[in-house]
Amino acid sequence: MTAMQIAMTKAIQAGTVHFAGNDGAEIEAYLAVPQDDAPRGGVVLIHHLPGYDESTRELARTFAVHGYNAVVPNLYSREGGPGISHEDAAAAVRADGGVADERLVADIGAAATYLRSLETSNGKIGAIGYCSGGRQALLAACSLDLQAAVDNYGAFVMSDTPAGIGLRATSLESLLPGLSCPLLGNFGADDSHPSPEETARLGEALDKLGKTYDFKTYEGAGHGFFNVNRVNYRAEAAMDAWDRIFTFYKQYLS
Repeated sequence: MTAMQIAMTKAIQAGTVHFAGNDGAEIEAYLAVPQDDAPRGGVVLIHHLPGYDESTRELARTFAVHGYNAVVPNLYSREGGPGISHEDAAAAVRADGGVADERLVADIGAAATYLRSLETSNGKIGAIGYCSGGRQALLAACSLDLQAAVDNYGAFVMSDTPAGIGLRATSLESLLPGLSCPLLGNFGADDSHPSPEETARLGEALDKLGKTYDFKTYEGAGHGFFNVNRVNYRAEAAMDAWDRIFTFYKQYLS
Protein backbone atom coordinates (compact mmCIF):
# COMPACT_ATOMS: atom_id res chain seq x y z
CA MET A 1 0.00 0.00 0.00
CA THR A 2 1.41 3.40 -0.97
CA ALA A 3 1.83 6.50 1.21
CA MET A 4 -0.86 8.25 -0.82
CA GLN A 5 -3.30 5.42 -0.16
CA ILE A 6 -2.62 5.53 3.57
CA ALA A 7 -4.41 8.85 4.01
CA MET A 8 -4.65 9.95 7.62
CA THR A 9 -8.24 9.96 8.81
CA LYS A 10 -8.06 13.01 11.07
CA ALA A 11 -10.65 15.75 10.62
CA ILE A 12 -9.60 18.98 8.95
CA GLN A 13 -10.84 22.55 8.85
CA ALA A 14 -10.57 24.64 5.69
CA GLY A 15 -11.65 28.06 4.50
CA THR A 16 -10.65 31.53 3.35
CA VAL A 17 -8.22 33.63 5.37
CA HIS A 18 -6.43 36.92 4.74
CA PHE A 19 -2.99 38.22 5.64
CA ALA A 20 -0.97 41.28 4.72
CA GLY A 21 1.58 41.35 1.94
CA ASN A 22 4.81 43.25 2.50
CA ASP A 23 3.39 46.16 0.48
CA GLY A 24 0.33 46.37 2.72
CA ALA A 25 -1.98 44.67 0.24
CA GLU A 26 -4.51 42.22 1.65
CA ILE A 27 -3.77 38.73 0.35
CA GLU A 28 -6.66 36.30 0.09
CA ALA A 29 -5.70 32.70 0.80
CA TYR A 30 -7.19 29.26 1.36
CA LEU A 31 -6.08 27.54 4.56
CA ALA A 32 -6.55 23.85 5.39
CA VAL A 33 -5.38 22.46 8.73
CA PRO A 34 -5.84 19.26 10.77
CA GLN A 35 -8.12 19.65 13.78
CA ASP A 36 -5.73 18.67 16.53
CA ASP A 37 -3.06 20.42 18.57
CA ALA A 38 0.00 18.45 17.44
CA PRO A 39 2.93 20.56 16.17
CA ARG A 40 3.41 20.21 12.42
CA GLY A 41 5.11 21.61 9.37
CA GLY A 42 3.45 23.95 6.92
CA VAL A 43 3.14 23.85 3.14
CA VAL A 44 2.69 26.84 0.83
CA LEU A 45 0.97 25.71 -2.36
CA ILE A 46 1.71 27.96 -5.34
CA HIS A 47 -1.11 27.89 -7.86
CA HIS A 48 -0.46 27.58 -11.58
CA LEU A 49 -0.81 30.36 -14.17
CA PRO A 50 -4.58 29.80 -14.66
CA GLY A 51 -4.95 31.05 -11.10
CA TYR A 52 -6.43 30.42 -7.69
CA ASP A 53 -8.63 27.54 -8.69
CA GLU A 54 -10.52 24.75 -6.99
CA SER A 55 -8.02 22.07 -8.01
CA THR A 56 -5.22 23.85 -6.11
CA ARG A 57 -7.44 24.38 -3.07
CA GLU A 58 -8.22 20.67 -3.14
CA LEU A 59 -4.50 19.97 -2.91
CA ALA A 60 -4.40 22.03 0.29
CA ARG A 61 -7.05 19.77 1.80
CA THR A 62 -5.01 16.73 0.76
CA PHE A 63 -1.97 18.03 2.62
CA ALA A 64 -4.10 18.78 5.70
CA VAL A 65 -5.47 15.22 5.70
CA HIS A 66 -1.86 14.05 5.70
CA GLY A 67 -1.03 16.16 8.74
CA TYR A 68 0.25 19.50 7.43
CA ASN A 69 -0.95 23.06 7.76
CA ALA A 70 -1.42 24.11 4.12
CA VAL A 71 -2.14 27.48 2.58
CA VAL A 72 -2.78 28.59 -1.00
CA PRO A 73 -2.16 32.32 -1.36
CA ASN A 74 -4.13 33.97 -4.15
CA LEU A 75 -1.21 35.50 -6.01
CA TYR A 76 -3.69 37.54 -8.06
CA SER A 77 -5.35 39.19 -5.05
CA ARG A 78 -4.33 42.67 -6.19
CA GLU A 79 -6.00 42.14 -9.57
CA GLY A 80 -9.10 40.75 -7.85
CA GLY A 81 -11.52 42.24 -5.36
CA PRO A 82 -15.25 42.72 -4.86
CA GLY A 83 -17.17 41.82 -7.99
CA ILE A 84 -14.12 40.48 -9.85
CA SER A 85 -14.06 36.74 -10.44
CA HIS A 86 -10.92 34.69 -9.91
CA GLU A 87 -11.04 33.86 -13.63
CA ASP A 88 -11.07 37.53 -14.62
CA ALA A 89 -8.22 38.30 -12.24
CA ALA A 90 -6.20 35.44 -13.75
CA ALA A 91 -6.92 36.73 -17.26
CA ALA A 92 -5.63 40.18 -16.31
CA VAL A 93 -2.42 38.71 -14.91
CA ARG A 94 -1.86 36.51 -17.94
CA ALA A 95 -2.36 39.49 -20.25
CA ASP A 96 0.41 41.25 -18.33
CA GLY A 97 2.81 38.32 -18.64
CA GLY A 98 2.36 36.87 -15.16
CA VAL A 99 3.36 37.97 -11.66
CA ALA A 100 6.75 39.64 -11.30
CA ASP A 101 9.28 37.46 -9.49
CA GLU A 102 9.87 40.07 -6.77
CA ARG A 103 6.18 40.25 -5.91
CA LEU A 104 5.84 36.48 -6.00
CA VAL A 105 8.71 35.99 -3.55
CA ALA A 106 7.30 38.62 -1.19
CA ASP A 107 3.83 37.02 -1.19
CA ILE A 108 5.19 33.51 -0.65
CA GLY A 109 7.30 34.90 2.18
CA ALA A 110 4.18 36.45 3.72
CA ALA A 111 2.36 33.11 3.40
CA ALA A 112 5.26 31.32 5.11
CA THR A 113 5.21 33.88 7.93
CA TYR A 114 1.47 33.34 8.30
CA LEU A 115 1.94 29.56 8.59
CA ARG A 116 4.68 29.98 11.17
CA SER A 117 2.33 32.17 13.22
CA LEU A 118 -0.18 29.33 13.67
CA GLU A 119 -0.22 27.78 17.14
CA THR A 120 0.40 24.31 15.76
CA SER A 121 3.40 25.30 13.62
CA ASN A 122 6.73 23.60 14.29
CA GLY A 123 8.45 26.40 12.36
CA LYS A 124 9.29 24.29 9.30
CA ILE A 125 7.88 25.41 5.94
CA GLY A 126 7.89 23.79 2.52
CA ALA A 127 6.78 25.15 -0.83
CA ILE A 128 5.30 23.24 -3.73
CA GLY A 129 4.08 24.23 -7.17
CA TYR A 130 2.96 22.79 -10.48
CA CYS A 131 3.75 24.17 -13.96
CA SER A 132 4.57 27.89 -13.49
CA GLY A 133 4.16 27.25 -9.77
CA GLY A 134 6.94 24.66 -9.95
CA ARG A 135 9.35 27.30 -11.20
CA GLN A 136 8.09 29.68 -8.54
CA ALA A 137 8.57 27.11 -5.76
CA LEU A 138 12.24 26.88 -6.77
CA LEU A 139 12.44 30.68 -7.02
CA ALA A 140 11.03 30.98 -3.49
CA ALA A 141 13.47 28.39 -2.16
CA CYS A 142 16.36 30.37 -3.66
CA SER A 143 15.12 33.61 -2.11
CA LEU A 144 13.59 32.66 1.26
CA ASP A 145 14.48 30.53 4.26
CA LEU A 146 12.55 27.32 3.58
CA GLN A 147 13.09 23.75 4.74
CA ALA A 148 11.89 21.88 1.64
CA ALA A 149 10.71 22.69 -1.89
CA VAL A 150 8.98 20.66 -4.59
CA ASP A 151 9.11 21.56 -8.29
CA ASN A 152 6.55 19.69 -10.37
CA TYR A 153 7.42 20.24 -14.05
CA GLY A 154 8.34 23.89 -13.62
CA ALA A 155 9.53 25.40 -16.90
CA PHE A 156 11.97 28.21 -17.68
CA VAL A 157 14.28 27.51 -14.78
CA MET A 158 17.45 27.31 -16.87
CA SER A 159 16.28 29.54 -19.73
CA ASP A 160 14.21 32.67 -20.39
CA THR A 161 10.75 32.38 -21.88
CA PRO A 162 10.71 32.72 -25.68
CA ALA A 163 8.81 35.55 -27.32
CA GLY A 164 5.10 35.00 -27.87
CA ILE A 165 4.53 32.48 -25.08
CA GLY A 166 2.43 34.87 -22.96
CA LEU A 167 4.57 34.59 -19.83
CA ARG A 168 7.55 36.69 -18.80
CA ALA A 169 10.10 34.62 -16.91
CA THR A 170 13.86 34.72 -16.73
CA SER A 171 16.32 31.93 -16.01
CA LEU A 172 16.87 31.16 -12.32
CA GLU A 173 20.35 29.77 -12.89
CA SER A 174 22.09 32.75 -11.27
CA LEU A 175 19.94 32.32 -8.14
CA LEU A 176 20.69 28.62 -7.59
CA PRO A 177 23.61 29.28 -5.19
CA GLY A 178 21.00 30.69 -2.79
CA LEU A 179 18.90 27.51 -2.71
CA SER A 180 18.08 27.27 1.00
CA CYS A 181 16.75 23.72 1.26
CA PRO A 182 16.52 20.27 -0.33
CA LEU A 183 14.64 20.20 -3.64
CA LEU A 184 12.37 17.45 -4.98
CA GLY A 185 11.53 17.43 -8.68
CA ASN A 186 8.92 15.44 -10.62
CA PHE A 187 8.98 15.69 -14.42
CA GLY A 188 7.55 14.08 -17.55
CA ALA A 189 9.75 12.56 -20.23
CA ASP A 190 7.33 13.76 -22.92
CA ASP A 191 7.27 17.35 -21.65
CA SER A 192 8.79 20.15 -23.70
CA HIS A 193 8.58 22.85 -20.99
CA PRO A 194 10.66 21.71 -19.18
CA SER A 195 12.28 19.23 -21.51
CA PRO A 196 14.34 16.36 -20.08
CA GLU A 197 17.39 18.23 -21.39
CA GLU A 198 16.55 21.31 -19.31
CA THR A 199 15.94 19.15 -16.24
CA ALA A 200 19.32 17.51 -16.76
CA ARG A 201 20.99 20.92 -16.99
CA LEU A 202 19.36 21.92 -13.71
CA GLY A 203 20.63 18.76 -12.05
CA GLU A 204 24.15 19.38 -13.34
CA ALA A 205 24.09 22.94 -11.99
CA LEU A 206 22.90 21.74 -8.58
CA ASP A 207 25.61 19.07 -8.53
CA LYS A 208 28.28 21.71 -9.11
CA LEU A 209 26.88 23.76 -6.24
CA GLY A 210 26.70 20.77 -3.90
CA LYS A 211 22.95 21.17 -3.38
CA THR A 212 20.66 18.39 -2.14
CA TYR A 213 18.05 17.36 -4.68
CA ASP A 214 16.10 14.34 -5.92
CA PHE A 215 14.69 14.37 -9.47
CA LYS A 216 12.58 11.77 -11.22
CA THR A 217 11.41 11.82 -14.84
CA TYR A 218 8.43 9.65 -15.75
CA GLU A 219 8.34 7.85 -19.09
CA GLY A 220 5.06 8.27 -20.94
CA ALA A 221 4.12 11.39 -18.96
CA GLY A 222 3.96 14.91 -20.31
CA HIS A 223 3.19 18.31 -18.88
CA GLY A 224 0.39 18.39 -16.30
CA PHE A 225 0.44 14.68 -15.51
CA PHE A 226 -0.77 15.42 -11.96
CA ASN A 227 -3.98 17.12 -13.09
CA VAL A 228 -6.90 14.68 -12.94
CA ASN A 229 -9.05 17.11 -14.94
CA ARG A 230 -6.83 17.00 -18.03
CA VAL A 231 -6.20 14.40 -20.70
CA ASN A 232 -2.51 14.59 -19.77
CA TYR A 233 -3.22 12.95 -16.40
CA ARG A 234 -1.13 9.84 -15.83
CA ALA A 235 -2.34 7.99 -12.76
CA GLU A 236 0.69 5.76 -12.21
CA ALA A 237 3.16 8.65 -12.47
CA ALA A 238 1.01 10.93 -10.32
CA MET A 239 0.56 8.38 -7.54
CA ASP A 240 4.27 7.60 -7.44
CA ALA A 241 5.09 11.32 -7.36
CA TRP A 242 2.63 11.81 -4.49
CA ASP A 243 4.45 9.10 -2.54
CA ARG A 244 7.73 10.85 -3.19
CA ILE A 245 6.31 14.18 -2.00
CA PHE A 246 4.93 12.81 1.26
CA THR A 247 8.13 10.89 1.98
CA PHE A 248 10.17 14.03 1.25
CA TYR A 249 8.07 16.30 3.45
CA LYS A 250 8.03 13.76 6.27
CA GLN A 251 11.83 13.84 6.22
CA TYR A 252 12.28 17.60 6.13
CA LEU A 253 9.14 19.12 7.69
CA SER A 254 8.50 16.79 10.64
